[in-house]
Amino acid sequence: MQNPLSVAIRTATVAAIFGGLSACATVKPEQLAAIEAKASSAMSEARSAASAAKAAMDAANAAAAAAANAQSSADAALSCCSENKDRIERMFELTMKK
Repeated sequence: MQNPLSVAIRTATVAAIFGGLSACATVKPEQLAAIEAKASSAMSEARSAASAAKAAMDAANAAAAAAANAQSSADAALSCCSENKDRIERMFELTMKK
């Protein structure tokens, strides 16, 4: 047999817990609308950031392609310069032999 005071305390505790939980479970329409607005704003900002990141990636890829093209042109110019230098040196050597 349980003490009547113990039973009353347990019942009051259980009632308080259920009362607290039911109070936390109610959400007002204004609160829900505010949460939806924040979520919508966050989604919009995320899409904007993704778009900016894609544009930055496209610009970086274009810059990399331009740099590769410039490197190729510089390598070709260096090769041509080297060939001209060798040709002039051979001509000079031939002139000195005569």
